[in-house]
Amino acid sequence: MIPIAKPLLGEEEIIAVKEVIESGIIASGPKTQEFEERFADFVGTKYAVATTSGTTALHLALLSMKIQKGDEVIVPSFSFIATANSVLFCNARPVFCDINFKTFNVDYEKIEGLISEKTKAIMPVHLYGQPADMDPLHEIAEKHGLKIIGDAAQAHGSEYKGKKVGSFGKVECFSFYPTKNMTTGEGGILTTNSSEIAEKAYSIRNHGRQKTKWGYEHGILGYNYRMTDLAATIGLVQLKHLPDFNKKRIDNAKFLNENLKNVEIPYVIKNVKHVYHQYTIKCKKRKGLIENLKKNEIGFGVYYPKPLQYYGHLKEFGHSDLKNSENCSELVLSLPVHPALDTQDLEKIVNAINKSF
Repeated sequence: MIPIAKPLLGEEEIIAVKEVIESGIIASGPKTQEFEERFADFVGTKYAVATTSGTTALHLALLSMKIQKGDEVIVPSFSFIATANSVLFCNARPVFCDINFKTFNVDYEKIEGLISEKTKAIMPVHLYGQPADMDPLHEIAEKHGLKIIGDAAQAHGSEYKGKKVGSFGKVECFSFYPTKNMTTGEGGILTTNSSEIAEKAYSIRNHGRQKTKWGYEHGILGYNYRMTDLAATIGLVQLKHLPDFNKKRIDNAKFLNENLKNVEIPYVIKNVKHVYHQYTIKCKKRKGLIENLKKNEIGFGVYYPKPLQYYGHLKEFGHSDLKNSENCSELVLSLPVHPALDTQDLEKIVNAINKSF
């Protein structure tokens, strides 16, 4: 079976975790701080705040940016559900914007029509590992006095015009779930150049304490969103190998691009580095292709089978101008692209798909 995703964990991670266990410091401690510093250096920001998941990173980011009840945040309607849920966690209102049919990312041309006096932020998602088109988004945000909070859960190491995702807007958030381009088992992180946002995030993730004080002084409402040193030490090893992981993903995607027939391969905008968290094609005969992949023991994924406005607690936020999201949900199919694939695996994937047509 060729799986749709496979985390690459080995002896180096085992040794690192063993050392942490033997140190006796397994909760949030020096390894977490080191991981934050290394990740901030990697994306090119002054600060990074490690959390328990990509979802809690988004929640922390929104709270740190003072998003609150009654505020509106513009989010793409085609994404993982955490994007919209994190807005609801703040008692704010997600406002769905349709996506660009080619890129799968938010359609910046439709954003201004959704802005109201309650709009406080735009949350672009760098879906599948391709950066959103940030220049026009920044122009819109500056024109209307809005904040940009990036959902970079799938975009570790991706770049927009030579600048790494994670360093755009006021704050951006990553996930380290096992299927991502790098993992900590479970975990997330937010990155920012703002000392004010970083300090607020440090406090909220630790029950409202100040970063340097672990006593029983709780200045604000907070949560326990702390990453453990066990997770962070895995992240330190994975971060070191992330460039090689991404290069293999890009090489695998290139092979698929050059050899697949009768399907629409991923569209990549100019001046970006797409790191292919998912290699997502469009296919009108998806059901038959899926059956053929199953017969050939090739993993696949449909990310996502329905846009966000179709979920029960999000239906009230739906509207008529979300057609691209609806159409893409009926066409998308993600194929294995992870760095554990070898040439034989890639040839098997290509042959199975081409023979389907």
